Amino acid sequence: MDLYLTEFEMKLFFDFLPIVLFFIAYKFAGGDYTFNGEIYHVEGIYAATAVMIVVSLLQVSYSWLMHRKVERAHLITLILVVMLGGATLWLQNPDFIMWKPTAVNWLFALVFIGAQLFTDKTLLERMMADHIQLPTQVWSRLNIAWILFFIVSGLANIYVAYNFEEATWVNFKLFGMLGLTIVFVIAQSIYLARHAVEVSK
Repeated sequence: MDLYLTEFEMKLFFDFLPIVLFFIAYKFAGGDYTFNGEIYHVEGIYAATAVMIVVSLLQVSYSWLMHRKVERAHLITLILVVMLGGATLWLQNPDFIMWKPTAVNWLFALVFIGAQLFTDKTLLERMMADHIQLPTQVWSRLNIAWILFFIVSGLANIYVAYNFEEATWVNFKLFGMLGLTIVFVIAQSIYLARHAVEVSK
C-alpha cells in the first residue's frame, strides 16, 4: 500500500531546520564571551533565538535564489520569527519566542479555516488535486484534520512553555513537535492511501 506524502507535508519537515539549529544553539552556544576586553554572559535561549532568526533569513533567501519564489508558509514563519525573536532579544524576555510555534500553528489553522469556509475548494485540494483525486467529503475531512492538528499543536506548545522548565520546552519544541508531525503525517498518508486515485499524466 502506497503512502502519500504531500508537497505541503515535505515543506513542513523542511521548516524544522531552523528548529534543529535552535536546539543545538540552545545547548551549546550559551556562555561567556569576551568582546573589547569585556566579558558578556549570553543565555542559551537568546543565542538560540539569534541563530533561528539568521537561519530563517537564509532559508527564505535560499528559496528565492534557487526558485525565484518564496513559499507563503516560509514567509509567514520568517515574519513571526523576526518579530517575536526580535522582541525576545530586545526586551530580554523569552516569552515572545516561546509563543512563536503557537502563533505559526494558529495562523495556519485560520488560513485552512478560511479556505474551507469562503472558497469552493479546501487548501489541501488546491495543492494536491493535480496528483490525486479524492471525493469532496474526504478533502473536507483532511482539511479539518489539519485545522485540529494546528490548534492542538499550538495549545501543546503553550502548555509546555508555561508548565515546565525552559530546557524542557526547548526539547519539546524539537522532539515533541517533530513527533506530533510525524505521527499525524503517517496517519494522514494511510488515510489517503485508502481513498486516493492517482492522476495520470
